[in-house]
Amino acid sequence: MRKERKYNLSEQKEFRRDLRKGMTSAEVVLWKMLSGRRLDGLKFRRQFGVGPYVLDFYCPELRLAVELDGRPHFSDMGMAYDHQRSVYLEREHGIHVLRFENRDVFESPETILYEIRCFREKNIEKLPREGTAPISSPIKSSPERGAVERSETEGLRD
Repeated sequence: MRKERKYNLSEQKEFRRDLRKGMTSAEVVLWKMLSGRRLDGLKFRRQFGVGPYVLDFYCPELRLAVELDGRPHFSDMGMAYDHQRSVYLEREHGIHVLRFENRDVFESPETILYEIRCFREKNIEKLPREGTAPISSPIKSSPERGAVERSETEGLRD
């Protein structure tokens, strides 16, 4: 019996690549703060696929998704979609979601970094101990990893 793959599905590969190439200005700025283990040595991936969804930023060690939301996310439909998505990520994959508005990246980026650090501190006992395997996805790291069907996410990118 073959195990079902739930991370970075191959049929999403092109879409994930397009998302990385077309990141919003807020995503670009936050990525500069998170990439290269700049935040306390934590590894983040961008546009990481989990099941049918794409995460803006994902830290496997913390099982934490960081999402940046623009105007379309504040409609009734956008909020319902985001809630459904967050429930799925938490229940099916044990991934917690921190959401921020795009403008937070420009107006108070230190708040985003602070919230990530607070999450880590609150969950420190759940983190892997020295000599144990990190909490991670079952895939190898690759620059081409992270998405969702375009029809499901159109209008939610801003």
